[in-house]
Parts: sequence; structure tokens; C-alpha cells
Amino acid sequence: MIEQLLAENEGKTIEFKETARSLNGILKTVVAFANSAGGTIVVGVKDKTKELVGIPEILSEEERMANAITDSILPLLTPDIEIQSIRGKELLIIRVSHGVGPYYLKAEGPERGVYVRFGSTNRSVDVEMLDSLRLLAKKVSYDELPHPQGYLDTEVMKNVFEWVRKRPTPQVLENLGIETSRSGKKYPSNGGVLLFGTNRLLLFPDSLIRCALFAGANREKILDQIDIDTPLPLAADRIIAFIERNISKESHIGRMQRKDVSQYPSVAIREAVMNTLLHTDYAMTGCHIQIAIFNDRIEFTNPGGLPFGQTIEKALAGSSRIRNRVIARVFRELHLIEQWGSGLRRIMESCKEQGLKSPLIEELNNQFRLTLYLEQVKKMVVSPWGENLLEYLKKENAISAKSAMKLWKVSARTTRIRLKQLQEKGVIVRIGTSENDPSASYIAAKGYL
Repeated sequence: MIEQLLAENEGKTIEFKETARSLNGILKTVVAFANSAGGTIVVGVKDKTKELVGIPEILSEEERMANAITDSILPLLTPDIEIQSIRGKELLIIRVSHGVGPYYLKAEGPERGVYVRFGSTNRSVDVEMLDSLRLLAKKVSYDELPHPQGYLDTEVMKNVFEWVRKRPTPQVLENLGIETSRSGKKYPSNGGVLLFGTNRLLLFPDSLIRCALFAGANREKILDQIDIDTPLPLAADRIIAFIERNISKESHIGRMQRKDVSQYPSVAIREAVMNTLLHTDYAMTGCHIQIAIFNDRIEFTNPGGLPFGQTIEKALAGSSRIRNRVIARVFRELHLIEQWGSGLRRIMESCKEQGLKSPLIEELNNQFRLTLYLEQVKKMVVSPWGENLLEYLKKENAISAKSAMKLWKVSARTTRIRLKQLQEKGVIVRIGTSENDPSASYIAAKGYL
């Protein structure tokens, strides 16, 4: 429904445009959505205020938009374009699905005309990201590619596979993708080198994992640090050991014994470490995995945003998009990970159970960051009259100021004050044709119904 779209803020999968006059900006967004994770463009709405301005002569604008997308973008892209009316204003809704590209603007060419979505902005891709999009089109992950210069450490493999009482036979290595073939000859895959390579750091110098403990809440002073250069299956325990020795534990005295409880849920720490190792874009150069411990949080940062086609909402719902198939298969075989797509959910649930502030999940340009907090959660207090309004919105979707006044049985002035308070707290969103529109309606903000 259009009300649900208007309750959103601009981000990875939604953009608001006041007019359709600047076609080039809209076309870039269409390309970026198609290459990233899909999305919706709403034309006829101001971004900041959500003021409805509508589009005059909307039928001709719809035709112009459809023709521009067909004529200006390759490969052929056919998003769903529809007209919706709200409060007497007609809006153009362009729904773009994630596809197999890379999609690009014809006028800029297949090298310079490729865009992806980071947050609420469209970015031109670099060579590494363009290669990733091309691999995606071939349904191949980077870690599945052969590396002719790679060498595997058979002793490390033997010891690691002992964890699950298995021998790393040639057939096992091939089935897991640790080894692969090119022109009839076997080579270690990129994933195989990252997992077990004797010359791993020579071939992938940026696969070094940097862990640091900082004094206070910023990066000004380092108290402890370590660079981890071990094969990936062994790296997880070393990262966890570093974290555990640098975070406090609380002692709970029982009737018979004392129990030390970590400030952070152990489940959350382990899942965050595994998520970081699994979803790093190891094709990227110039940046490392970073684990940063502060006095109020732990930040897990890895090169590469979310995999193409994935969103934070989908990930939290359990949808899994695997960036590194070889690494994921091996971790699963070694019982280092469990159910696909359950990691982020387990992190969120474990922090909630311990009464901690909800973790922050961010895409920062070409990096992904998960932050665990020490802060105890403070429940957002919504007044009884606010709860009353939300109950109404569950049934009716939207409410006018006049209807709110009747619902609350208060004066018009009190109604205006209450609605303003709920807006400022981010509980509701105002939808109107101007700032002074007396017939403006209000809908619940995302997450409140």
C-alpha cells in the first residue's frame, strides 16, 4: 500500500522524487536498484517532509518514463510502473526487481555506466565491484575461482578435518570446492587458499584480521591489539579468545558456586565472528577485517557490503545470500555454522534476552559493520493516548487530526500538540499536500504496528 511506502525513509530499497523532470537521476536509481537488491521509486513526494505534490499529466509521464527506461538501460529492464492516487494527488510508483546484470546506462557505457545502491545514494562501481557483478551473472562466487599460484597445507587440513572425524580426501576437497579444475588440471580455489593456503597472506595480504582494544569510546588510544594471520577455520577461536580476554565478566553467586557471565552474550559474539569471516569480500584490496572493542561496544567490520540481492530486512527474516560458497560449505562441514541465514537473528535474540540495546547493522559504502552494545535497553514509553492511536491505526491505516480529536475526546489544540509529539518521537508520519494542509493524515511509522 502507498501508506506503507510513505512511512519509510529513503534507503537501500526506496527513493522519493518530487518530480520526474530529471530523468537521468531516476534512471541511475533504476540501474542501482536492479544491480543491488531491487527497490521502489515514488515520484510526486518530497523526500524530507513527505509532502504530496503529485504529478500533472501523469499518463504522458508514465509513458515517457517507460520509454526512457527501455531506451536508456542495458540489458533490457522492464520494471513495474503504476499510478496511485492519494489525497487527490497522483503518484508514479516504479518497482524495480534485482536482476542478473550488470545493468548500465547506455549513454555512459558498460564500464562507467554501472551503478549500485549504498544506503540512500547511488554509486558508480569500481573495477572490483564490476567483476563481482559479472561473476554473479555467471552464478560463480569469487572463492570458487581457481588460483594457479595457490598451495594447500595438507597437515592443517588433516588436523582441522579431525574435528569432524573426516579425512580430506581428493574427493572431499573437490566436493567442497577447496580444489577445482581448469583445462583438465587441478588447482586450489581462492576459497581453498583462504581456508588452508600455505601462501595465503602472500596471495591475499588483505585477509589479515586486525583486532584492537581501545581506551574509552573512540580510537585515540590502543590498549591491546593483535593481527591474526592463521587459516580461516582456526582464526575464529583466536578472535573470540582476544575478545573474551578484553571484556569484563560479572560474577553471579549461586547457592553452591560462582558463575562468571560475560557482559555480551557468547552466542552473539560467536555468530558475529562467523558472520564476519563468511561474508567478507576477499576480492577487495586495501582493507581488512577489523574487530574493535570499546568501553561501550564491539564493532565487527568487514570489507564488502551485503551480497547483491540481499537487504538487512531479508537477512533478519532468515533469507540467506552466500557470498563465499566454498568457505560457507567448509564451515558448515566443520560444524562452525549451523542453519543458513540464522546468524543475525540469533545475535538479535540473544542481546534482547540479556536486556541489551539492539545491535546496529550498517552498510558503510563498501563495508559491512555489526555493532554490539553494552547499554541496557530503555523501552520507548508511549503514553496511553499514543497506544490508543496506534490501536486505531492497526485497523484503519491512517487517521486525520479531526478523527484523532474524536478518538481522544480532547480539544483541537491538545490534538495538535499530541500529534506533534508523536511525530517528533518517530511514532507516526504526517502525509499532506503542504505543511499547512488542514486535511493531512497520519500513519504509523515503520516498526510501530
